[in-house]
Amino acid sequence: MENYLEQLNEAQKEAVLNTDGPSLVIAGAGSGKTRVLTYRIAHLLRQGVAPWSILALTFTNKAAREMKERIGQIVGQEVASKLWMGTFHSVFAKILRVEAEHAGFPSSFTIYDTTDSKSLVNSILKNMKLNKEKAYKTGTVLGRISAAKNDLIIPPVYARDAQRTTADAASRIPRMPEIYQKYMSECKKAGAMDFDDLLLNTNLLFRDHPDVLAKYQERFKYILVDEYQDTNFSQYLITRKLAEKYKNICVVGDDAQSIYSFRGAKIENILNFRNDYQGYKLFKLEQNYRSTRTIVNAANSIIARNDKQIQKTVFSQKDEGQKINMIQAHSDVDEGFIVINDINETRLRHQCQYKDFAILYRTNAQSRIFEEALRKKNIPYKIYGGLSFYQRKEIKDLLAYLRVTINPKDSEALKRIINYPARGIGKTTMEKLEAIASQHDVSLWEVITNPGLPNAGFNSGILKKLSSFSTLIGGFISQVPNMSAFDITNEIATQSGILKELHTDKSHESQTRLENLEELFNAIREFSDERQEGGEDNGLVDFLEEVSLLTDQDNDSSDDINKVTLMTIHAAKGLEFKNVYIVGVEEGLFPSGMASTTEPGLEEERRLFYVALTRAEERATLTCSRSRYKFGELTFARPSRFLGEIDQQYLNIPEESQSFAKPKPGMPGMGKTTRRKFNLEDETPEKKKVNFSGKVLQNNRPEPKFNSRDLAAPNQIQPGVMVEHERFGHGKVLHLEGNAPNIKATVFFKNAGQKQLLLKFAKLKIIS
Repeated sequence: MENYLEQLNEAQKEAVLNTDGPSLVIAGAGSGKTRVLTYRIAHLLRQGVAPWSILALTFTNKAAREMKERIGQIVGQEVASKLWMGTFHSVFAKILRVEAEHAGFPSSFTIYDTTDSKSLVNSILKNMKLNKEKAYKTGTVLGRISAAKNDLIIPPVYARDAQRTTADAASRIPRMPEIYQKYMSECKKAGAMDFDDLLLNTNLLFRDHPDVLAKYQERFKYILVDEYQDTNFSQYLITRKLAEKYKNICVVGDDAQSIYSFRGAKIENILNFRNDYQGYKLFKLEQNYRSTRTIVNAANSIIARNDKQIQKTVFSQKDEGQKINMIQAHSDVDEGFIVINDINETRLRHQCQYKDFAILYRTNAQSRIFEEALRKKNIPYKIYGGLSFYQRKEIKDLLAYLRVTINPKDSEALKRIINYPARGIGKTTMEKLEAIASQHDVSLWEVITNPGLPNAGFNSGILKKLSSFSTLIGGFISQVPNMSAFDITNEIATQSGILKELHTDKSHESQTRLENLEELFNAIREFSDERQEGGEDNGLVDFLEEVSLLTDQDNDSSDDINKVTLMTIHAAKGLEFKNVYIVGVEEGLFPSGMASTTEPGLEEERRLFYVALTRAEERATLTCSRSRYKFGELTFARPSRFLGEIDQQYLNIPEESQSFAKPKPGMPGMGKTTRRKFNLEDETPEKKKVNFSGKVLQNNRPEPKFNSRDLAAPNQIQPGVMVEHERFGHGKVLHLEGNAPNIKATVFFKNAGQKQLLLKFAKLKIIS
C-alpha cells in the first residue's frame, strides 16, 4: 500500500508524520484515530525504525489484531509480527515472564481470572473464620484489593493508609489489610498473578530493578498508547517510566469519551499530559466521518458544558441529516412499544436491516422492557456484552426460588438455591443428598423432607440447617394460594435473604444485581395487572410459564448477525450504528442518581451521553417516560437535564412530548453554562414545567397518580370513547362484551396495540 499517506486528511497526516518527541493526539468521535495510530506505526517502520523497538498498547486484543493486520498490509506481515503490540496486560505479562527471576515468580506463573480470585478470597475468609460475617462479601473484598493494586498500594502501605482503613472500618470490614496480605501471600505461594498483579508487579519490577527498567527504556524507542483517557494510575506510571529516556511517546484519545472511572480510569492522565511532557506537540482530529452534521453539532452542544476538557471543535462534512427525535412516553412499557414500533417503521421507510439499529441504555436492567417488546413483534435481537435479562445470575436465582415454590421436586432449581444466600449447606452435604436421592430414585426435596433423614449419617448441625431450609420453602408453598404473583415474589426475595444480602454489599456488582431484581419485580407487577384487567389467570404458575416461553431460544442462531442490538452505553463505546435509540433519559436514571451528586460524577455522565449520541451515523432518537415502575411501585419520572442542555435547533419534539421538568436551582451541574439555558431567577418554590424553548406551561404541577375520582365507572365506557390507561396511554374503545360485573372492553392503544380489559379492574379515564 504505497499511497497510505494519501488516505489521510491534513490533521491526520500531521499526526502521522511528526514522530519525534511527546505527542498528544486528541481524536474526536468518529475522527479516524485507529487509522492515525496504524499509519503512524507503519510510517515509523517505513523510515527504518526496527519493529521490536516500537511498543503499542491497546485496551482490547481485537484492536491490537486489527491494527497489526492493517500495518502488515503496508509493510508486510513478517515485519508487523515483530512489533511489541497488544493490551497492557498481555505485553507486561510477556515482560514479567522474561524477567521472572527479578520479579520473584516462576516464568510459568499462572494468571488467575476473576473466578479463581473469588475462590481464593472465599478460602481466605473461611480460614480466617470471616465467611459467616455478612459484611465480608467476596465481591466487596476483591473490589477493595483491586482498587488498591491499581493505585499501587501494596499490603504494608494499605495497613498504614488511614483513609482506606477508616473506610474499611465504616464498612465493617476492618481486617481488610490482613486479608489483602494473605491474598498476596497465597498468590505468591501458588506462583500466580491476577490481572491487576500484572500491572502492579511490572511497576514493582521497574522500581526495584533500575537495570531492568533501563533495558526496556533502551529497547522501546517509540511508545504509542491507544484510548489514553481510559488508563489508570498503574498504566500511566508504567508508560511514563518507559518513555523517560527517549520521550518518543504518542498517546491517542478523547477526554470527552472518558467514561470508566468506576474501573479506576483517571481522566487527569490525558488532561495533564502537557504537564508531564514539556514541549509536547498537540494534534487535534476534529473531522467526524461517522455522523451527520446535526448529530455532531448536538453532541458538541452537550459536551461544551463540561469544565474539565481539552477544547476542540468536532465537525462533520456529511449531510445535515434529520433532527434528533425526542419522545416522551406515557410509561416505561409504552416507551418499549414506541421504540420497537419506530424501528419497524424506520426499517421499512429507509430500507434498513435489523443490524442497523441499536437500543442504548444506562443500566443493564432496562433491557427487559425492550426484550419483551421485541419478542412480541418477532424482531430478532442480541444482547451485546451481557446476558439476556432472564439469563442473569440474580434473575435465575430468584426464579429458581419461584420454581421450587411451585414445584419442590424441581431438583435443578433446588440445587441452585439450597445454599443461596449462604446457609452452611456445603458441597459434601449436597453430594450425600444427591447420592441418597439417586439410590432411592426420589427428588432432593423428598430426601430433605424425609423424617428418616437423621439415619443417613448427617450431624445435628446439618440436620438443623436442612430443616430450616425445608421450613422456609414450605412456608412459601403454603402462601401461594392466598397471594398474588407479585406479593409472593416479594415475600420470597425478602424472607430468603436475597434482598438483604444485595443491599448490604455496596459493591458496583451488587448494585447492578439489585437493579436487575427491581426490573423482575416490575415484570411480575405488569404481568399481574395486565392479566387481571384481561380477566385471565395471573398467578405465579402463569408467570413462570410465560417467562419460560419468552426465553425459548430455539430460533436463535449465533450465525445470524442481522439483529437489533441492545447494550449499555459503556459497552457501545467504539461502535457505530445507522439508527440509535438512547432510552430512559430521565433524572436519577441518566444521569445516574448516584453519579450526579458530585460535579466530577455529573461530568462523566455527560461524557457518557456524548458517547451515546455519537454512536449514531444517520438517525438518533432520545426517549424518556413520564412514569416508571420501581420495585413494583409506579413512580413519576422527570426528564433528564441533558435533554434541556442540547441546542434546541437540533431536536424534533412531537407536540404531545413538549413538556419537560425544569431543573432545580442548586442541582449539580447547574453552573454558568447551564444558566444560559434556564432562567433560574424566575424559579418559584412550586415545581414548574418548561418546554425546550424555556416557556413556562400553564399546567405546572406534577402529574398526579390516577385516583378514584379520575376513573370512569364501567357503565360510562362505551364504544368509540377515547380513554387513557395508566400504562398503555391513550386508546379508543372498539367494542364491549359480556355482562356486569364482568364486562370486557376491547381497546386499541396508540402505542401498545389492541388490548382486552376487564372494566372492573382496568382503571380507565375518559378523555376528550
